[in-house]
Amino acid sequence: MKAAVVRQTPDGYADVVEKTLRPIKDNEAKLKMEYCGVCHTDLHVASGEYGNEAGTTLGHEGIGIVTEIGKDVTSLKVGDRVSVAWFYEGCGHCAYCVSGNETFCREVKNAGYTVDGGMAEEAIVVADYAVKVPDGLDPIQASSLTCAGVTTYKAIKVSGIQPGEPIVIFGAGGLGNLAIQFAKNVFNAYVIVVDINQDKLDLAKKIGADVVINSAEKDPVDAIKAATPDNLGAQASVVTAVARVAFEQAVSCLRPMGKMVAVALPNSDMSLSIPTTVFDGVQVAGSLVGTRLDLKETFEFGRRGLVKPIVATRKLEEINDIIDEMKAGKIEGRMVIDFTK
Repeated sequence: MKAAVVRQTPDGYADVVEKTLRPIKDNEAKLKMEYCGVCHTDLHVASGEYGNEAGTTLGHEGIGIVTEIGKDVTSLKVGDRVSVAWFYEGCGHCAYCVSGNETFCREVKNAGYTVDGGMAEEAIVVADYAVKVPDGLDPIQASSLTCAGVTTYKAIKVSGIQPGEPIVIFGAGGLGNLAIQFAKNVFNAYVIVVDINQDKLDLAKKIGADVVINSAEKDPVDAIKAATPDNLGAQASVVTAVARVAFEQAVSCLRPMGKMVAVALPNSDMSLSIPTTVFDGVQVAGSLVGTRLDLKETFEFGRRGLVKPIVATRKLEEINDIIDEMKAGKIEGRMVIDFTK
């Protein structure tokens, strides 16, 4: 089969190679892949930023059809359409796994990183960890919901935002676009969006943002506070942009007892005022993708049309062109590898 793998000397790109899939284990299922999205995390893995994973098949936004199941599998059957997600498998018995926080399992396996992922013509999943795609949900859109969708949905859950409260989304790209839709259509929040790209802000407005702010033209913290009825700022902020300054602004724009949720993964630190944190009681939290239940809920919101990823499809052989375009910020929405043609 053809697969996009991390190069032997990781340099941020992938090699498309012929690779043989191993036999499945008793608790696993084999998939014929249909689609697999390309995520910025794939770029980090391909660059070796998380360690040298040479030869690993990339991809954790995968959707495929079950073609074979192991003898112990009862949760899937041949013909099911399921996900290949970043959260590939947990230990199943630690405090995190049994408390609904399985993504923080210390023995976690991640698709496209510590185990082979879905950017190949075939893939293997642990059957009980693969989430079924509901009938009526476009599998191309499901691929983006498998990571970008569930990640932003979970982040807004973590923010604790309530209907009508102001929330700021920093970054209106592939992640931010979905965060806006979840915040508006699922959580019914008052949505403010900050970006430096006016085209992305114009799109954000079209898909439901109440207020858009170009941080290249005005101070976003002042503009956010001015956009709230009492001028106190946002109740919550979610950062999908990779610039360090966005994280710092996302804290500064909060009202007392507000909460900032970090999603993007820039390779840097941020400064945080301890007096502001204490006197205003603000919270800073991280949110890591989502659980199987979060993904099931995300798929259902997609099936109901509340959230619709903006996607375009490409061939596997174009993976490095896609990577260049992602690095240059030229992609609107999400890019998905199509294995069906």
